[in-house]
Amino acid sequence: MFDSLIAKTLNIREKQVANTIKLLTDGATIPFISRYRKEMTGELNEVQIQEIQEQYEKLTELEKRKESILKSIDEQGKLTAELKKRISGTWSMTELEDLYLPYKPKRRTRAEIARERGLEPLAKILMAQAENNVEVRAAAFVKGDVKDAEDALKGAKDIIAEWVSENEQGRNRVRRSFEHDAVMSSKVIKGKERDAEKYRDYFDVNEPLRRLSSHRLLAMRRGEAEGFLRVGISPGDENALVRLTPLFVKGNTEASVQVEEAVVDSYKRLIKPSIETEFANQSKEKADEEAIRVFAENLRQLLLAPPLGQKRVLAIDPGYRTGCKLVCLDAQGNLLHNETIYPHPPQNEKAQAARKIAKMVEAYKIEAISIGNGTASRETEQFIQSIQYDRKVQVFVVSENGASIYSASPTGREEFPDYDVTVRGAVSIGRRLMDPLAELVKIDPKSIGVGQYQHDVDQTKLKKSLDQTVINSVNLVGVNLNTASKHLLTYISGLGPQLAQNIVDYRAENGAFQSRLGLKKVPRLGEKAFEQCAGFLRIPNAENPLDNSAVHPESYGIVERMAKNLKCTVPELIQNRELRQQINLQDYVSEKTGLPTLKDIMEELEKPGRDLRQTIKVFAFDPSIRTIDDVKAGMRLPGIVTNVTNFGAFVDIGIKENGLVHISQLANRFISNPADVVALHQHVEVNVIEVDKERKRIQLSMKE
Repeated sequence: MFDSLIAKTLNIREKQVANTIKLLTDGATIPFISRYRKEMTGELNEVQIQEIQEQYEKLTELEKRKESILKSIDEQGKLTAELKKRISGTWSMTELEDLYLPYKPKRRTRAEIARERGLEPLAKILMAQAENNVEVRAAAFVKGDVKDAEDALKGAKDIIAEWVSENEQGRNRVRRSFEHDAVMSSKVIKGKERDAEKYRDYFDVNEPLRRLSSHRLLAMRRGEAEGFLRVGISPGDENALVRLTPLFVKGNTEASVQVEEAVVDSYKRLIKPSIETEFANQSKEKADEEAIRVFAENLRQLLLAPPLGQKRVLAIDPGYRTGCKLVCLDAQGNLLHNETIYPHPPQNEKAQAARKIAKMVEAYKIEAISIGNGTASRETEQFIQSIQYDRKVQVFVVSENGASIYSASPTGREEFPDYDVTVRGAVSIGRRLMDPLAELVKIDPKSIGVGQYQHDVDQTKLKKSLDQTVINSVNLVGVNLNTASKHLLTYISGLGPQLAQNIVDYRAENGAFQSRLGLKKVPRLGEKAFEQCAGFLRIPNAENPLDNSAVHPESYGIVERMAKNLKCTVPELIQNRELRQQINLQDYVSEKTGLPTLKDIMEELEKPGRDLRQTIKVFAFDPSIRTIDDVKAGMRLPGIVTNVTNFGAFVDIGIKENGLVHISQLANRFISNPADVVALHQHVEVNVIEVDKERKRIQLSMKE
């Protein structure tokens, strides 16, 4: 029933929406739909499918709210055919709530008290605006609790103020005033200037709301929540009243004056606070969406970062006083050995530490060394580079954001119950070099440190977006069915925690899976789950080479038919490009399988089981830069992009403090979105513009 609305909103065909919603409601996942149901969706990608899902959920909630409102008004005996038609026909939550406002059960308002005192007839007389002697008319209502004519007029105006505030047209006029003229102001609370130092940029700000960037809005709201800033949104009362007053004030009588006073009171006391809250919520929601989008994109890039692959790794969690924790891992990431060395002050046991490391590299056939980028990282890297090894060893510095979270988590304890948090943290640093995706799925995305005001946005929406980003990334890459951890399998389409555990248990009891069909023997993994997950699970060296590809088992018959028609086997078809070039895809188009799927199959046959992630590169910081004191304006330094936000990119230049390349300094041309120019973990060259040692801020530029 929502197909046409969603199609219009997202600018796609109605049939695409209808088919996608049907697939989603039938239990298909977003990765499965985008990869294996392209014919049905018209080749929609994950983002578009997710947008359809979100719009569908939003409209479903709106429909439930309509039903609730209609029921409430009907129970009051006030539901007319016209009102029912308007409520049923609206698809705007704002309009729906405006229609409901006059019928909404209220607490005991000033207007309600005035009605109880019998002043509604007087309010109607004033509203007619024909009366020129309001004192005399009001005197007729002086009885009971009404003390005098002035008291009567006051009560009548309270009733009019409520009528004005519940008038849909009036509220829309004030909304338009907010849309065009609203200014967001931020002032420091007196006496808190020193404690609010980090919000110095927002001590006295007045910015048009429609032009305010999401990161500035979220910063103001955080300052407000922490009690340092007073934040408000106002359109300018004069402008709003110029729009609102003519709707209610007609003529030039004494009654008209009373009505105008009621309109001003209604605006200031009822309408303005209500619309301000509405716009505060809307602007916050919009800023949240933007911040969540940035966070999700950064997370996606982080998860899809280049892996080192299955190599034997020595990982180091650096430190000074407590020493450097070392772990040796085999090519599958299993822990072989751990110990601590003390090459830095105060112990300075450099020679002893160097001998130990050289010995471990030799004994465990280490191929690469992974160093966490926290405290003592640069000193440790230089120390490691100075050691002579019996083989070529690559040295990498990796982000340790979230490693401490993992080490203290139930997942970390479950994997290494007999080791303390320092060992677990070092293992995480090593494994995230080998395969960032497999390791980072064990950590709450919010702890990975690539967000923009992530703690200030709607946490439910953030979690949903980040979870979907992890799911999309894991399924895009695919996982090895025989080596993947329970945590990685959890994110595979159609599985989840229980089926992931069942796969791991079955694997432990029965040995490695020989084919994808073996999944059907896993307890509780039925046909639907098999359909959803099989294409994303790989079995290297399987008897059927298609089991190590993204070709779905439902399409194996097509590949077998191609091989049969070419008088060869499936392995020969995969190995021989000339044979594949003889295939005319049109010969294999059917009602269920179209050209999009056939093209995907051909791409997979070209290089089955390929990892779409790039190859990892070794990076070196400038050896002369150790602390912020070494950084001077005018320097050109190598760096790694650690975070991308709406206002620019943060770059690690090899010291504790990351520098900021403001959006205006990213390129010699105008940039509207930093993500168009830089990506997470990108190796860049930056110029130092300014160093503020007091505030520990470094301004950088990537301009030529």
